[in-house]
Amino acid sequence: MALALLGWILGDENRADRLLSLTGLTPDILRERLDDRSVLAAVLEFLLAHEPDLTKAADDLQIKPEAIVSAHQQLTSSV
Repeated sequence: MALALLGWILGDENRADRLLSLTGLTPDILRERLDDRSVLAAVLEFLLAHEPDLTKAADDLQIKPEAIVSAHQQLTSSV
């Protein structure tokens, strides 16, 4: 789910720029550490911090927002 949401974020240049600016992630980090739980958690946290993006992503990917919250909790419980 986190990878699908990352793809959704990166599909919009403004949103992608905001992700990089706010999280401190770089394109290199994203490429090299796609399987890193902390990177995936940061992606989900980015969405959780901005409700309009959260609800739009959930709608576009047909995921309940609560599932995104739950996925973030699962990722951060082991980070």
